[in-house]
Amino acid sequence: QVVLVESGGGLVQAGGSLTLSCAATGRIFKPETMAWFRQAPGKEREFVAAADESPIRTYYEDAVKGRFIISRDIAKNTVDLQMNGLKPEDTAVYYCAANYNPLLVDRRKMATYEYWGQGTQVTVSS
Repeated sequence: QVVLVESGGGLVQAGGSLTLSCAATGRIFKPETMAWFRQAPGKEREFVAAADESPIRTYYEDAVKGRFIISRDIAKNTVDLQMNGLKPEDTAVYYCAANYNPLLVDRRKMATYEYWGQGTQVTVSS
């Protein structure tokens, strides 16, 4: 059974930075893709960023391009999300997700990912 554990959330002022981390345990094989989603109060969960194992490729939702950086440590089986220039609209619960299926269809879809973390709260004050 795969377990994803997130850390690094918290409260930050607008313009500040936070780094979220997620560790995947429980399976020998590495995830094909690891991603971050977020869910703001009263809204649906949305894609933020994803990173493939091989070849190494990253993908971002338009609203975070140029501000967030996703990175994977393949050896440690972790994925980080460095968030810079945070805005109040970035406030949400952030979820880590992992996909082990090499035939994945759409990295931006929740249904692509078999495993999810419990979520970590990020609050950006104005």
